[in-house]
Amino acid sequence: MKTNIENMKNKKVLVVGFGKSGIAAAQAMLKLGAEVSIQDSKKENDVDANLITYFRGRGATFFLNTIPPDVGVYDMLILSPGVSPELAFIQEAESKGAEIIGELEIAYRIGRGNYIAITGTNGKTTTTSLVGEIFKKSGRKTYVVGNIGVAVISASADADATDWLVTETSSFQLETTRYFKPAVSAILNLTPDHLNRHHTMQAYGAAKAKIFANQREDGYLVINYDDKECFKLSSACKAKVVPFSSNEELPFGAFVKDGRIVIADEKKEIVDICGVDELKIIGVHNLQNALAAAAISYFAGIDRETIAEVLRTFAGVEHRIEYCGEINGVKYYNDSKGTNTDASITALKALEKNIIIIAGGDAKGQEFDGFIKEFPGRVKEMILLGRDAHLIQEAADRLGFENYIYCKDMVECVNKAYEIAEPGDSVLLSPACASWDMYDNFEQRGDHFKECVGRLVR
Repeated sequence: MKTNIENMKNKKVLVVGFGKSGIAAAQAMLKLGAEVSIQDSKKENDVDANLITYFRGRGATFFLNTIPPDVGVYDMLILSPGVSPELAFIQEAESKGAEIIGELEIAYRIGRGNYIAITGTNGKTTTTSLVGEIFKKSGRKTYVVGNIGVAVISASADADATDWLVTETSSFQLETTRYFKPAVSAILNLTPDHLNRHHTMQAYGAAKAKIFANQREDGYLVINYDDKECFKLSSACKAKVVPFSSNEELPFGAFVKDGRIVIADEKKEIVDICGVDELKIIGVHNLQNALAAAAISYFAGIDRETIAEVLRTFAGVEHRIEYCGEINGVKYYNDSKGTNTDASITALKALEKNIIIIAGGDAKGQEFDGFIKEFPGRVKEMILLGRDAHLIQEAADRLGFENYIYCKDMVECVNKAYEIAEPGDSVLLSPACASWDMYDNFEQRGDHFKECVGRLVR
């Protein structure tokens, strides 16, 4: 079911958050004839003046570094992913009858395309990119959108009924959905993250589970069988549940058999895809991403040959254990997308040993004991930076890991790593924290790391 979002003429809409998704949502609402206001915590001097001029010229009103005096006048609030629905003025607007939704929901209501929706604590970007490549290779007109960096609404408005939107969806985007219904959904894993926003793992899991809330028997949910807390979510799903596992052979779903990625389909026939050793992306986590991508694509109707060809050639995504080069026998890896402890543990396991790790930033309410417990036999030295680095140090002290130093910024971190590294070591930026204390986003942080590594050879 889709509501008649096109009937927005003269409706009063407040777009909260003026990043990529907010800008795209505001443009879409203006095209539909809505009276648009835009709210952001930034001051006017911190916002692109050309954007302000553009939107004011089309009738939009701005509330920068402030909130509207009367939120009760709005018919709808469209929240950007980083905006908490628990903010007082949003709660007040909802109590006065405003619909509270996000850009993903608006995009779904406007567009006519078919959705593949992928979520999980980790692996979303890699899996979304991989599925996008498979769909493109199959000849389908495909848009790769969402939390991966492209606003969904920027593509959905142009999508035809035969087009596909391969969409990376975060818990923040999903919690403001109402009618969103993908053809195939996927939950890759579920580990603690964003607990400063969701407060409990139960609430976090419930937000992720909204990805399949509107699916029925004609849809598919691809979900991690090895992650038992994650797999429990599928008990509430009305779509066909397609498990994937890197540990066990399954009667239905995607798994590893005799060193091969295979799918047991609905006819209980085994479909061979490719050898595990043919994958270019490293680590068990990437094997799971490949299994999920194969299952998503196969049950969306793509042939095994196309799936296999892309799995064999896909080299990974930027900022996720991204190889940045070798200097004097030392390899450098950018894992800036490791914004939580589980993601960084995954990177440690992929590189295995002789690691000098750069960590720290915005801790997002996490604890770091589990992170430090993965260091023995893997991490030689930890270089700490950022606002909440002391929390990582405290965990290290509790667990007896003494090889750490503090640096004031990324330049100093990279230079110190270069100074202490020996041939055979790997220098890994995997902060286990968000970037917001020092950078606008993890991409900016990763780019700065790569820039600093590049300077080492000049």
